Amino acid sequence: MTYPEIFVATCDLSGKVRGRGTPSESYDSVLRSGLGWVPANLGITAFGDIAPKSAFGSTGDLRLKADKFSEITVPADGETPGMKLFLADLTNPDGSDWGCCPRTFLRKALSEFTAATGLRVVASFEHEFVLNGLPTSDPFSLRRHRDAEPFGSDLIRLLTDCGLAPENWLPEYGPDQFEITLEPSEALIAADRAVLLRELVRDLAIRRGLQASFAPLQDPDGTGTGVHIHISLVDDQGRPVLFDETRPGRLSEIGARFSSGVLRHARALTAWTAPSPVSFHRLTPHRWSAGGVFLAERNREALLRICPTSSMGGSAPERQFNLEYRAADATANPWLALGVLIRAGLTGIKGGRDYPLPEVFSEESTEAERADVPELPGSLEEALVCLEQDHVVSSWFDPDLLSTHIAVKRHEAELTASLNDVEKIRKVASVY
Repeated sequence: MTYPEIFVATCDLSGKVRGRGTPSESYDSVLRSGLGWVPANLGITAFGDIAPKSAFGSTGDLRLKADKFSEITVPADGETPGMKLFLADLTNPDGSDWGCCPRTFLRKALSEFTAATGLRVVASFEHEFVLNGLPTSDPFSLRRHRDAEPFGSDLIRLLTDCGLAPENWLPEYGPDQFEITLEPSEALIAADRAVLLRELVRDLAIRRGLQASFAPLQDPDGTGTGVHIHISLVDDQGRPVLFDETRPGRLSEIGARFSSGVLRHARALTAWTAPSPVSFHRLTPHRWSAGGVFLAERNREALLRICPTSSMGGSAPERQFNLEYRAADATANPWLALGVLIRAGLTGIKGGRDYPLPEVFSEESTEAERADVPELPGSLEEALVCLEQDHVVSSWFDPDLLSTHIAVKRHEAELTASLNDVEKIRKVASVY
């Protein structure tokens, strides 16, 4: 059997997809034994150099262990050949787990969550991005939607053919901004789809004479571009467990306990979910991103938003009901971002009295009523300090993974420290 060229990929600490290609004839051997990789690659920054204080140097070897169930086929397009793409776990040469693999971090978080609660996590990533190269148009307009053709229709077809299950494709508020959402799925699949989505969007845009940017900002005063992570919990029969119409916000007790863990550790979590030198320019009040560490009904300033449901057509609210984490962007690794949220949620569920149930702010709550809610970090460095000082969150990571993440992020901050806000945002946008 003949296949297109094969690429086996991982996603690093800056959300960059890296890996190795191999001829189509290697298909069986790739699935059997993977491809070679090295630990030092985990220390590569978004700007392409290796962070000087990374835990890894010139020694050591790994394998990119391709996951058969992640396989997609990117079809040929004009003169651009097709490709078989696999996502991979990073393993030791004997196939055993490597403690610093981002995908394995999520798999283990999910396994421990289910073992402790009997529940499964269902998730979806909602991505915004800017499509450069289009005529100027109004927010949410049909004109912008049509100006993006044939890219838009081609994107929906590509995502569908690759099994990513697109749900909505729409023009957004910011200049040249769009949003693409995928259907909810089991959590590891959802994070895999997020990794793949970004690369498929960028690749297709190039082939249509455009440029897609997932950077958190395009200019200091402009509209932010984020990633919203939607989470719901189901029992072993697939029945949703977050919904309880008798409780505040209709959020069940276990949902409130999950939320308490995320809120308690939010400042440290942002070092993983919004980890670029410009991410925290976006995470400020009145930008509809995340204006504070609080849980609220249908409020786009909340760190955790209880999303609306619809009863139209007899739809059951419990099957739509979910929590939306809003302090994330596409500079984050989806496996790590979702993994830390699940671990934080489990910490809240298991924490008992040490994690009191959070207040659920109503849709009508005022800023004055929320005046005492904690603020998010004001910078990447502040978030990294919060991570270092939060011994609960730090304990979830292999020490080398934790130290390398901090080293990579601090080096990225150093590389942009001499720039003004405009220059810094442009530099980050140039690599995302």
